[in-house]
Formats: sequence, structure tokens, C-alpha cells
Amino acid sequence: MKPVAIYTTETCGYCRLAKEFFQKNNIQYQEFNVGTDLEKRKEMIEKSGQMGVPVIVVGDDMIVGFNKPKLEGLLNIPAAVA
Repeated sequence: MKPVAIYTTETCGYCRLAKEFFQKNNIQYQEFNVGTDLEKRKEMIEKSGQMGVPVIVVGDDMIVGFNKPKLEGLLNIPAAVA
């Protein structure tokens, strides 16, 4: 399993959706609150070139925003059948 990290803020709705997705799929992840952790905020901006959250890192891949289909692909999670 690839390591997963997510840069978040407390008020970010898409961050909440991403964390719920991880929990639902039993994905272990490391969370960094860039609203309070200035070093991690700087790290996130340097890595992504973005100030928006969430920034999700799966192994060597980075996703800016909550992109469920891309996460499913990177984490080898079958897409939910409607």
C-alpha cells in the first residue's frame, strides 16, 4: 500500500469528504492541518504550487482537490457501482 498524506484545514468541506472516503475504504493516512501548522503549509505550497486544500499525496502522485476517481485508481479501489 502506498503511503497517503492529506493537507487540510478545519473548515474545508472537500477535506472532510476525502477523509470520509479514506475511512470508508480503510485507507491509513497522515493528516497535516495547514491552518495551524505553518511548516506543513509551506511544504504543501512548495510541493503543489497551490494554496488550496485538500492536497493529497499518494506515493509519488499528487492530487489537488478531492478527485474520487483518481484516488480510486491510485489506491486500486474498485469504483462503486451505482
